[in-house]
Amino acid sequence: MKSFYASCSALALGLDPLECYLAVVADTNRSGSVVLAATPKLKKDFGIKTGSRLFEIPDDPRIQLVNARMAMYLDTSVELTKFFTRYVPFEAIHVYSVDESFLQVDGTERLWGTAQQLAERIREDMLRDFGLTCAIGIGPNMLMSKLCLDIEAKKSGVAQWDFEDLKKELWPLPLREMWGIGSRMEKRLNRLGIRTVGQLAQYDVSRLEKAFGVMGNQMYYHAWGIDLSELGAPIMQGQISFAKGQILLRDYKEKEEIECVILEMCEEVTRRARNRSKAGRTVSLGLGYSKEEYGGGFHRSISLDEPTNLTMDIYEACLHLMKKHYRGETVRQITIALSNVCDDVQVQLSLLDPDKPRKKELGYAMDAIRNKYGSDALLRAVSYTKAGTAKYRCTLLGGHKA
Repeated sequence: MKSFYASCSALALGLDPLECYLAVVADTNRSGSVVLAATPKLKKDFGIKTGSRLFEIPDDPRIQLVNARMAMYLDTSVELTKFFTRYVPFEAIHVYSVDESFLQVDGTERLWGTAQQLAERIREDMLRDFGLTCAIGIGPNMLMSKLCLDIEAKKSGVAQWDFEDLKKELWPLPLREMWGIGSRMEKRLNRLGIRTVGQLAQYDVSRLEKAFGVMGNQMYYHAWGIDLSELGAPIMQGQISFAKGQILLRDYKEKEEIECVILEMCEEVTRRARNRSKAGRTVSLGLGYSKEEYGGGFHRSISLDEPTNLTMDIYEACLHLMKKHYRGETVRQITIALSNVCDDVQVQLSLLDPDKPRKKELGYAMDAIRNKYGSDALLRAVSYTKAGTAKYRCTLLGGHKA
């Protein structure tokens, strides 16, 4: 969907999403609050985009500023999924995010015509029934359709790629345009002399595997448009780690306060892992420094001897990383991740920690209470200190106001 949050908010106010100047802000009372979405005209005429700050929006009477209404966006997303069942069975729909879905349309030609014709029809019906505009990328697999969407369809409305289009459309692009390659990975690939998707496709796959493991293999075949996964697999790939990140509401200057938030976040990360019956060996900690420190920060990982989903194991690993890399800077952003995951099916007994099985049972018992009575039904004591953020975050939906 095009500017989904902004379009939903505009429609709720009786405005035309394509003609009005509207920005959805996380909190309109905080000048540093982030713009979550902006209507196309606000982007075009004022240069405001997702990620801009509230104080960057000019004081213009034509511009509407609204708080995020996550509950309304999620309700609309659910209604859109029901809308897709007009065209394909429910099993052929994969909701990728609140405003993106994959539809497998094989076998619907006799009903709806070609994929291009069906895409045009869905766009027209969605605009008529919901007032929302969307872009649709069509491809032989989910990876290709996603690339087609991001690179071409968002400009033209509907676009279709096949494998023979890759050399012309995808290969000349810089790595940052490739799905699944972030800025850190791009820098690592640059050090190998790889700067475009085409160079990645022509690189020796064995050298990529040696440098990046299974990720190197995956990146190589993605550059050729090859994605053998079944419907839903791209989001499953995103689930190979459990992570939590937050931009703090204020600068944290005391090390003890930072550790309080880290403990809360470790609890959240391990809860997510336990809810999927998973455990992980690699713990990552990232700290982003405030503007007082002129930005910067670090992101480091450590691998444990055995997989775990115990909060205090992850917390101690984070403290180890802090001791090694933190030098007392003012912190504004924290991220924690648990990766290198496996099924949580066994416990490695230890003479040094005979209570480990009980700790694991306790973690699952606490999760059961939270899942039944709410995330704030059980909180650690640090959440009741002035440094804690968990109580406030329990009032949010999707990280923003409901």
